[in-house]
Amino acid sequence: MANFRLEDDTKERLSLLIKERFPWLLIGLIGGILATLLMSNFEETLSKNLSLAFFLPVIIYMSDAIGTQTENIYVRNLSKFKDNFWKYLGKEIFIGLSFGIIFGLLLSLFANFWLGDINVAKTVGLAMLINGTIAPVVALIVPEIIFKEHSDPALGAGPFTTVIQDLISLSIYLLVASIIIF
Repeated sequence: MANFRLEDDTKERLSLLIKERFPWLLIGLIGGILATLLMSNFEETLSKNLSLAFFLPVIIYMSDAIGTQTENIYVRNLSKFKDNFWKYLGKEIFIGLSFGIIFGLLLSLFANFWLGDINVAKTVGLAMLINGTIAPVVALIVPEIIFKEHSDPALGAGPFTTVIQDLISLSIYLLVASIIIF
């Protein structure tokens, strides 16, 4: 993974763009395979209450979306201003906790209203709370590490952060489900 910043993507060779993006996307594919294997370890939990599977997309998406917003803002600011990692971290933990509470409550209310299952509602609400809080932290740590390694965080942070966040949010959701359902 190169030590460079593209000046204008429209003027770069296609082969260079593919070469620089491919490793990060390959990491994403490997992470997706790991997520598949991880889910297979929770087959018993999911089979006890199949409706838990209905919420996988929203749990993973919302965790990614919260993290992606943080990451995009931070990477943009890295290119314009000095590195303010610790200042961002403090604020983003509070923002993530706020979003975790808000979206956890909304998702929990929806699950309870739709399915009438308090255990599923507690599972999705608590998982969203935890994931919403963690997502901005992951979204700051990854680009910060890439930036400190003198690589372009705009190139690698997105795919790498996404796969890490997906694995974390999936793990948290399935662990919470295992605890609440059993």
